Amino acid sequence: MKTFLSVRETIILVLTILSAWGCSEQKVASLRPIDYVDPFVGSGGHGHVFVGASVPFGAVQLGPNNETQGWDWCSGYHYSDSVLIGFAHTQLSGTGIGDLGDILFMPVSGNYTAKSDKDNPFNWKASYSHKKEIVEPGYYRVYIDRHQVDVELTASERVGFHKYKYNGVGNSKIIIDLNYGTGWDQLTKGSITQLNDQTIQGSRYSKGWATDQRVFFSTEFSKPIKQFTILKSSNQNEVTRVMVEFEGGGELLVKTAISPVSTEGAAQNLKAEIDHWDFLKGKEEAQAKWDSELAKIQIKTDSKKNKTIFYTALYHTMIAPSLFNDVSGDYRGTDKEVHHNPGFENYTTFSLWDTYRAAHPLFTIVQPERVNDFVNSMLAIYQQQGKLPVWHLMGCETNTMVGYHAVPVIVDAYLKGFEGFDAELAFEAVKASAMRDERGLDYIKKAEYIPADNQVESVARALEYAIDDWCIATMAKAMEKKEDFEYFSERAKYYQHYFDRGSQFMRGKMSGGSWRSPFNPISSQHREDDYCEGNAWQYTWLVPHDVAGLIELFDGEDNFINKLDSLFTIKSEKVEGASADISGLIGQYAHGNEPSHHITYLYAFVGQQWKIAEKVREIFKTMYSDQPDGLSGNEDCGQMSAWYVLSSMGFYPVNPANGNYVFGSPLFDEVELVLPKGKRLKVIAQNNSSENIYIQSIKLNGASYTKSYISHDNIMQGGELKFMMGAKPNKEFGENPEDRPQSR
Repeated sequence: MKTFLSVRETIILVLTILSAWGCSEQKVASLRPIDYVDPFVGSGGHGHVFVGASVPFGAVQLGPNNETQGWDWCSGYHYSDSVLIGFAHTQLSGTGIGDLGDILFMPVSGNYTAKSDKDNPFNWKASYSHKKEIVEPGYYRVYIDRHQVDVELTASERVGFHKYKYNGVGNSKIIIDLNYGTGWDQLTKGSITQLNDQTIQGSRYSKGWATDQRVFFSTEFSKPIKQFTILKSSNQNEVTRVMVEFEGGGELLVKTAISPVSTEGAAQNLKAEIDHWDFLKGKEEAQAKWDSELAKIQIKTDSKKNKTIFYTALYHTMIAPSLFNDVSGDYRGTDKEVHHNPGFENYTTFSLWDTYRAAHPLFTIVQPERVNDFVNSMLAIYQQQGKLPVWHLMGCETNTMVGYHAVPVIVDAYLKGFEGFDAELAFEAVKASAMRDERGLDYIKKAEYIPADNQVESVARALEYAIDDWCIATMAKAMEKKEDFEYFSERAKYYQHYFDRGSQFMRGKMSGGSWRSPFNPISSQHREDDYCEGNAWQYTWLVPHDVAGLIELFDGEDNFINKLDSLFTIKSEKVEGASADISGLIGQYAHGNEPSHHITYLYAFVGQQWKIAEKVREIFKTMYSDQPDGLSGNEDCGQMSAWYVLSSMGFYPVNPANGNYVFGSPLFDEVELVLPKGKRLKVIAQNNSSENIYIQSIKLNGASYTKSYISHDNIMQGGELKFMMGAKPNKEFGENPEDRPQSR
C-alpha cells in the first residue's frame, strides 16, 4: 500500500527527532512558512475550505471533487468523504453555498469501459484514502486505487497542470465532463471539441448561485490523442462528456487553461503561463509564489501547532478574491460584454458581508499592491450593474447576504491613502448603492427603519446599512461634501431605532412602531426572522462604527459591561430551526459566524481591555486547531482566518474603515511584518506564555504607549511594537478615556 508523507509532515517529523536530540527549530535552515501550511485544516466540520492546487488569488483552483452533494461539500470536497469523481478547475473556499466545479477531469484505467449514466452518473468514480493523499500550497497528490493512477496537480494563475502516472495495463484514458457542477450549479450549455492531435478546447455555461456563468478552456496533452470518444451530448448536439485515449501507460501530462472570455483567450493564457512540460518546475513556481506571500508575516513561537494554525490561516486568506481575466487584461463583465485593457487586474469572488470586517483591512497591510485592483474591480461592477457588488461571483451578482459592503472596503482604501482609483467615481458608487429602492432601502429613506412585517432580516439589514452609511459619511467629510456628510451621518444613527431599552436588545419593529412579539433573544429562525444567521444576543453589538452611541443606549458603561459579560456566560443553547451558521458558541457569542467577530474587542471602549485578552485567548484555544475540523464555522473566503491572523498578532479592526486596530492579546513571542518601501514592523510580546496573557504596558519604537489601540499609519511606518505581558490583569491599561479607541 502506498502511503505518502507531505513535505510539511516530513519536516515536522524531522523537527520532532531533532528536538529529542536537543536541537532547536532555528537550526533547521530549510524551514519556510509554506512548510507549516496544512490545507486540510477546515476541510472537515463546517469549514468548507478548498483542497487542491492554486496560487495566491488565482483564477484556477484545481482539486478533487467528491460525489456527495450537500452543505458541507460546498467546496466540492469534504474530509469525511472517500469517493472521488474527478478534478475540477474552479472551486469555492469556505462558502455556505456550493457552486463552480467547472471542467472535471478523471484519469481512468485502460480497462475502463464507458457505460450509461442513467442510474450511475459517475460510473468511473473511485475510492481513495487520506493515507495516499497529500496537499500543500500549490500542490495536490492522490493515488486512485481502482484505476491504478498516481495523480499530481499544480497550477498557475489561469492554468491547471496535471501529472498522471498510469500503473496498470492497457492505454491511458481520461474522462472530461462538463455535466458535473458543485452545489447549485447546473450545466446550461457546453461543448468539447478536438482541435488537433494534442489539443482540445471547449466552453461551459451554467446557472446556479452565479446565474449566468461562462468559462472557456483550452487543454494540451503531452502525448498524441489516439481516440476521442463522445460519451454524452445535449439535446442541441453539444458534446458535454468525452473520453480521450492515449497509447500505452506511464506518464501523461495535461495542461488546462481557463478564460472568462473565449477559447482563444484560454489558449493565450496557457502559452503565457506554462509554456513547458516540466511539472516539477510548475510546482516549484507555484510554491514560490505562496512562500513569497506567506513570508510577509514571520512569526516566532515554540508552538509548532500554533505556527501551523497561523500559516494555514494566512494561506486561507489568499484563495479569494480570485482573478477573473485573461493575461491580456480582457474580462467578461457583469453586463456580459467583453472589456478590453481596463488598466487593472479584474477580480471576482467578493464575499463582502464576511470579508469587509477583517480580511480586507488585512489586505491593506499585507496585500497593498492588490488593493487598488480590488477597488477598481468593484467600481467596474458598479458601472456595469448600477450598484457596487453585494456578493459577486464569476461576473454575476448573487445579492447574497445583507448590506452593501463594498462600501467599507472602498472607503477604508481611500482613507488609508490608496490613490490608484478614481475617488470621485468611488464616491458616486458608494452613494448610488446606498440610495437605491431595493432590499429595504426604500424604507430606510422614508421611515428611517425597515418594518419587520415588511422585510425579513430587517434588524440585520438596517444595522449593516448603518455601518456602510457611516463609511459614506466619513468619505464625504474627507472630500468636503457637506450635504452628503450630514445626510449619511444621520442615517448612520438609524440603528438606534432598533434598540429596546426595556430588554436592552436590538429588536424587530413593526410598521406601527411596536416591537415584534413574542420576543426571545436566543430565538433564531434561519431566513425567516429579523436577524441574519444570528439572534438578538449576537446582533445587539453590531454597531462598530458608533460604540459610544451604543453605550449611551445602554444608559452608561456599567449596563453595557454587565450585558457584554452576560453574552459570554449565558447558556450556549440554540432553538429548533436556528441557522447552522450559529456555531462556535461561548455563551451566546458565536465565533463561527461573522457578526460576532468584533464583539470581544468592545471591552476596550469601556476601559476594560484586559477582558479582551481572556476572551481571545479562549477563542484561539477552542475555535482553531491544526486538524481537519479546525474551524468553528465556514471559512467564508478568508474572514474566519483573517480574524485569527490579526488577533494572534495582537490587534483587530473593530471599525472596518477608521484605520484603528484594537489591542487584544498577542499570541506569539515575536511577529515581523514585511511592509512596502522596505519597512518592517516587529511586534514583540515580552514574557509571553499561556499564563501571561495580559498586556501590562506597551512601547512603540522605545517610547511608552498608553493607548489600547494602534493606527494603520503607525503600523505601516514600521519600527517596533513591544508588549510587556503578565499573568495578572493590569486594569489601568487603557482605562483612561483618552487612551480608549474612538469608533466615531
